[in-house]
Amino acid sequence: MLDQIPYLQHILSAFVGIGLAAASGFRVFLPMFAVSLASYFHWIPMSESFEWLSTLPALITTGIAMITEILAYYIPFVDHLLDTISIPMATIAGSVLFASQFTELGTFPQWALALIAGGGTAATISSGFAGIRAASTATTGGLGNSVVGTTETAGAGIMSVLAMVAPFIAAIFAVITLILVIVFGRKAWRKLKNRKQLNSNKL
Repeated sequence: MLDQIPYLQHILSAFVGIGLAAASGFRVFLPMFAVSLASYFHWIPMSESFEWLSTLPALITTGIAMITEILAYYIPFVDHLLDTISIPMATIAGSVLFASQFTELGTFPQWALALIAGGGTAATISSGFAGIRAASTATTGGLGNSVVGTTETAGAGIMSVLAMVAPFIAAIFAVITLILVIVFGRKAWRKLKNRKQLNSNKL
């Protein structure tokens, strides 16, 4: 019966892509490692254009990068340095992972959709958490940053797994996450801006 639903494969691909893109917004390399691991062991299919993700070198590289990224976010000041490059990196990662699900569309529509949907989703989530971390630093002196970092890592892991085993649920969680991040991320950036203005007025 499901096979009779028009464009079902494209719909599922969109759900998987959005879930992986959202995971990239939390952590850049964790979802790439998850996809590389799953494709290396043939748990999920990988198209010819993205077979490089299923190779052993890609698995090792993304694994090392994942561990380094996760640990780096627990180091004071380094986490903020990573935030300055995480948004463009998340945009690229989200776009690549989204595009990997739409190889039958043709190059231009594939990457146009990937940049808008995948890259946009990843960039929004990454930017929102960067604001939350900055506000955490300003209000807790960095003591609360480990909580933010742990939340991001957990979110990346959960979204990566859901995207591959339960795409529909992953897509719903991705939309909910986007809404929450936009709301709380804006509040965090606004709070940080007001705090800076208050400090400058005191000077």
